[in-house]
Amino acid sequence: MDCPTVDGKRFGPWRRRHRVAVDVAIAVAFVLTDTGVTLAGGSWWPERPDTLAWAVLGAQALACASLAFRRTAPLAVVAVLGTFTLAVTLLIAPADLLTPAHDGNVWAPHTTVLAAYGPLFYRRDRRAAAYAALAALTLVVARPWEPSVTVMTIGLLRTAFGPLLALYFDARRRMVRALVERAERAERERHLLAERARAEERARLAAEMHDVVTHRVSLMVLQAGALRVTAPDEPTRRAAEDLRAAGCQALDELRDLVGILRAAPDGDRTPSVAGFPDLVAESVAVGTPTELIESGDPALASPVVGRTAYRVLREALTNVRKHAPGAAVTVRVEYDETRVRLTVHNTAPSGRAGGALTGTGSGLGIAHLRQRIELLHGTLRAGPRPDGGFGVEATLPSYVPTAEPAV
Repeated sequence: MDCPTVDGKRFGPWRRRHRVAVDVAIAVAFVLTDTGVTLAGGSWWPERPDTLAWAVLGAQALACASLAFRRTAPLAVVAVLGTFTLAVTLLIAPADLLTPAHDGNVWAPHTTVLAAYGPLFYRRDRRAAAYAALAALTLVVARPWEPSVTVMTIGLLRTAFGPLLALYFDARRRMVRALVERAERAERERHLLAERARAEERARLAAEMHDVVTHRVSLMVLQAGALRVTAPDEPTRRAAEDLRAAGCQALDELRDLVGILRAAPDGDRTPSVAGFPDLVAESVAVGTPTELIESGDPALASPVVGRTAYRVLREALTNVRKHAPGAAVTVRVEYDETRVRLTVHNTAPSGRAGGALTGTGSGLGIAHLRQRIELLHGTLRAGPRPDGGFGVEATLPSYVPTAEPAV
């Protein structure tokens, strides 16, 4: 899985954010390892090295250094190492320009083990070319034209271990991704079933209320109509008519109300994290200096988490305008794969809060937000700061399954 990026910057584990550095370090390690093994007599190195041997050793170091490009050009790395191995083999025989101290060694560097891993893992769209390149590399490394059980076995192991490992990790990655998708689909289906059950219960209650109340009100209307006909005096008849008309109006209103209860709700129209800049702009427009700092990928926040974070920011900015006139506000939002962290800090106020403004509201905004956040298994902290200002910090899980599609 690729790391999320914001403004060209990667976020995630260090090894994912610095893949080039990791690949270069691995390539350097293999260059040193193969150079040491060769000089120790574990490959093609002659007993009396000459200028050609040292030049070939330098070429081997360059060929092993190509491992730094194993992600971006895995087939090219295999081709470079295969070409080098073939060149060394030809220099030994039939050219007789190199005479190895040990004839039974494999001439290919150990770098081929990791190089053979790349084509099948990083280029899944070119499997045919990858298999062809690996077959050619195996042929060059195993040297079947010089039959040797030891050389052919070691050569085959060197070129087969990497591809088998790549196929295993690729299959494992596909399986994990399929399991995650299945779990998320099951969560969405569970919420859909819950919504359907709520809708059916709402319709059942509406029908029962309609039947019970309509029955009673209809009796009242009929009795009022009968009283209007049989009443001996005009005032009683007028009162009965008024009662009958009110009952008929109540029946009409009840029908409309039952229709609303049977209809599915329109859903929560609260904006998500994409509305943060608008809240900050509104705060700046009314004279409260506000700065928004975001890091990470906002798409990591699921819909319900985004709406809850929006409510927290809206409540925090509203409280600053009420209770801390003249204060500057800093809003920080951090998104990662496991959590969304929102902090709103304001400096000490430079003026006195107006009594009329501070008296508005219920005073339970933070308490209600804390209850809502706890339902999502998050935390909310709010309180004064040492510099005289006030801080609000909300930590929410990035993903909370709902029936809504993720953004």
